Amino acid sequence: MAVDVAGEDAPRDSAAVVVAADSRNRAAGRELAERLKLSFLDSDAHAPPPAPFVLRLGSDGLALHSVEGCFGPISCDFAGGRLRHRHQFGGGLGQGIARAVGLKPDSDLWVADLTAGLGEDAFVLAGLGARVVMLERHPVVGALLEDGLRRARQLAENAATAAAIERMELILCDAAAWLQGRTEQICPDVIYLDPMFPERGKSARVRKEMQALQRIVGGDEDSGVLFELALDRARYRVVVKRPRHAPPVGPRPVSFAVSGRSTRYDVYALRKLPGRT
Repeated sequence: MAVDVAGEDAPRDSAAVVVAADSRNRAAGRELAERLKLSFLDSDAHAPPPAPFVLRLGSDGLALHSVEGCFGPISCDFAGGRLRHRHQFGGGLGQGIARAVGLKPDSDLWVADLTAGLGEDAFVLAGLGARVVMLERHPVVGALLEDGLRRARQLAENAATAAAIERMELILCDAAAWLQGRTEQICPDVIYLDPMFPERGKSARVRKEMQALQRIVGGDEDSGVLFELALDRARYRVVVKRPRHAPPVGPRPVSFAVSGRSTRYDVYALRKLPGRT
């Protein structure tokens, strides 16, 4: 279940409109548009959408479309496709993200993913045994995440996927505000950050879906503040996902890094993880 702590008077986002695929989804589409403070466009309308992006609600779930046709539909799919394959064959606890977070077969770490995006990394961590709370502040991305979790609970084909979904919690709010409300007794064991920075020239290789989300969400300009707050609130460590050759996110020395072909996880170790010698 998602927890929404965003303000009710948030401004309407002119970058996207909600469209119902057919009359069966019209009422739900209107309700979603009102909740997200977005405009609603009836599926029978002949005028082009007054925004570059469309949130289309149909019987197969919610998907983000580009009016200009720059990319295919973007949805949050935990029960199938690429994420299901990674969950089953991604390398288990040997994956870089698992090693950076510090997951072990018997660990029960509580991880806060402060920049949830479409929830891919959170799903991987939950599939490996972590309890993950996902923080997302943008209403469009949050709606895609909510829909993905709902459909996964209904469509999960195996017990492992279902168990991973049950270890995931979504909170729709600003991550910094959420962290500031943590006391020492209820701080996450590990805080995970994957800040979305603006593309820098042609050297940035970003999937089209991530480019679309960057256009809607923008860059995480407050990532430095969030990083410092994470260092103050995490119980054991902070993990920051970076492009492999990018500089660290802040001036604090990295304790160690776990690198892959294109991605690097910078680990800031604050205390020894429980159960370690």
